[in-house]
Amino acid sequence: MTNWADRRILDLFGIEHPILLAPMAGFGTPALAIAVAEAGGLGALACATISPDQARENIAAVRAATARPINMNFFCHGQPEPDPAREAAWRARLAPYYRELGLDPAMPVPASNREPFSDAFCAVVEDLRPEIVSFHFGLPEKPLLDRVKAAGAKVIASATTVREARYLEAGGCDAIIAQGAEAGGHRGMFLTSDVSGQVGTFALVPQVVDAVGVPVIAAGGIADARGVVAALALGASAVQIGTAFLLGPEAKVAPQHRRALETAEADETAITNVFTGRPARGIVNRLMRDLGRFSSDVPQFPLAGGALAPLRAETEPVGSRDFMSLWSGQAARLAQPMPAGDFVRTLVAEAQAKLA
Repeated sequence: MTNWADRRILDLFGIEHPILLAPMAGFGTPALAIAVAEAGGLGALACATISPDQARENIAAVRAATARPINMNFFCHGQPEPDPAREAAWRARLAPYYRELGLDPAMPVPASNREPFSDAFCAVVEDLRPEIVSFHFGLPEKPLLDRVKAAGAKVIASATTVREARYLEAGGCDAIIAQGAEAGGHRGMFLTSDVSGQVGTFALVPQVVDAVGVPVIAAGGIADARGVVAALALGASAVQIGTAFLLGPEAKVAPQHRRALETAEADETAITNVFTGRPARGIVNRLMRDLGRFSSDVPQFPLAGGALAPLRAETEPVGSRDFMSLWSGQAARLAQPMPAGDFVRTLVAEAQAKLA
């Protein structure tokens, strides 16, 4: 048994090591969650891009392979209001790419499949009783949150500012993820839309630690033992890691995305809204260069992805990453490509050596 000075998260979640897998909707798999859990960390299943029935299947696969605790993650965005003018402007911005690829700019496009936490998802939580339930973009309505807590789950959520952290604590969170600006994927911001004011992980963590009484989990820019030790030194009780796990065999990552992760420098990522309508950090590609990091024509989250789907379907099979959302944090180059369980054990051993 490895000793950790701060056991608050370990005791709260019933895990051995303060290493949490970031859920990573679209990229995480049951195999990845199982590997992290079996290595003593907290595995996670993202549910934002799947149906309630698929969520049931995924957690059933995890439960069949491990008795360790598991985190089910959900988005808490509001459903967007239809805006035909904005949708038309977005289709017009993308029309040159359609014509370039021999596609009809007026062709039907699929709807986005990012679903907010709902009564149907809450029923899954009540039936399957995951030990931890996490939320992104704030918290669900109180009646739903009360049902989650009544099912016995510990509740955690992401904060990108001290104000958001205080809001989450007042809302009943058992722990708070302090998500720094370095983190890959969607920003968890919900009380502000000002991306320019987003704070880095190692400035945010100690301020959140000072502001709340619940344990804090550091996220963003952590990909090796040095980051783990630094986060713990600043008062975090655990770390949440995402991008570094994308290089392992259990993650569902397209080959061109994996190659980009292996070669991208820290300054080759940027926060953008052009893929989904919400700010998210990814490796810069053609779409981001052409349209700019932010576009006012992008429909409200999550509607932007529908019109991009035909472009991705046409180009990804031939190895192009022009229209892919290459989500990545700023520390991808620090990661070591290896199976997820080995990565957790390596982090633990190296962090313990540094702490000693």
